[in-house]
Amino acid sequence: MNQAIDPKLLNDPAFQRVLNDALAIQDRFVAEPIYAKTGKGFLRSAGVTELKEIKKALTNKTK
Repeated sequence: MNQAIDPKLLNDPAFQRVLNDALAIQDRFVAEPIYAKTGKGFLRSAGVTELKEIKKALTNKTK
């Protein structure tokens, strides 16, 4: 299986946004299942400070 990213995608702004969002939450993903051996992990919740920063950034974008 080839893991290389298509060069056309690297220049696509939508792909760049998705990639940046994925990398931003990568440290919060926990691979262990919460309640049972479902094979699915979970995403740790963000702290209050981080959520405030995200909200502030979003409101600044809309202005």
